[in-house]
Amino acid sequence: MLTELLSGAVVYVVTGYTDMRKGIDGLAQIVEGTLKCDVYSKAVYLFCGRNSTKMKALVWDGDGFLLLYKRLDNGRYRWPRMECEARELTPQQLRCNRQIIPRLEKPETVFM
Repeated sequence: MLTELLSGAVVYVVTGYTDMRKGIDGLAQIVEGTLKCDVYSKAVYLFCGRNSTKMKALVWDGDGFLLLYKRLDNGRYRWPRMECEARELTPQQLRCNRQIIPRLEKPETVFM
């Protein structure tokens, strides 16, 4: 299900710090209000907290939102911190990260 949902989706890394207490409505408000993007498009929006160990992904699946949450036990995400910006991952960057992430014992670089 998740693979089908994400295939062909554009992936955006939302730069800066995100309050990880925010849920679907709060993250959707960032996408629409701050970034001026369509939260209902076929896109995945990735958010990272201040300590860079937690990440959330917001996805519209056609009839509702899906909120994914990941917390690293070891290591941190290297996350771009310029505020009010969303960077689109190229298909090559996305493939590269999918191949590298499972092999890392202590993830230091995940999305950039």
